[in-house]
Amino acid sequence: MAPFSLKDLAAFIEARRTAVAAGILCAGCAAALLIYVTAPPPGDLLSARLEDSKVYLRQMEVYGGKANVLAYELREWFAGLWHGRALAFTVAALSALLALAVFGVFPPPPPNVDPGRAVRADQGKPDP
Repeated sequence: MAPFSLKDLAAFIEARRTAVAAGILCAGCAAALLIYVTAPPPGDLLSARLEDSKVYLRQMEVYGGKANVLAYELREWFAGLWHGRALAFTVAALSALLALAVFGVFPPPPPNVDPGRAVRADQGKPDP
């Protein structure tokens, strides 16, 4: 059995990288679809919570300023990403980012290198 060439190894690494990224993306989208289908419908929009009342927000602004109200709204938005149908979109986005990271973290294979010689600049032309 002949040893593998660098070209074979590069093709194997590229195929493995593509397969891993596609697997991550497919698994994430399947999980997101399952979460979206099984998530309960959003609650009644007319039912108000105490924290959403204007009086409560005004009290927060008096005690902590506008930054306190902004921090509260940001915290509530972030907490909302992990519940119900919004979780499905979060999982899909995170799996897409992870699949893109696989391409960024694992760079393409290096160019062909002949042992004892320099890297060939032009792969298409034969050596003189």
